[in-house]
Amino acid sequence: MGFMDDAKETAKAMGEKVKDTWEDTTDRIGDKVDEMKAESEAKKAEAERDSVKARNDIKEDLRDDT
Repeated sequence: MGFMDDAKETAKAMGEKVKDTWEDTTDRIGDKVDEMKAESEAKKAEAERDSVKARNDIKEDLRDDT
């Protein structure tokens, strides 16, 4: 029975290792998705800021011309 017990323990340990690796991988993927989403939102905010600045500059130029 010693051999079977050892095999069971080894299989259990390998199962735990696979589970841990899977969880780590899914966490890393989730982190990368969050990072990409945050970067996208930051770029959108920068583009909106630039758009508002350009619009305000045009308005200011129009005011100066009158």
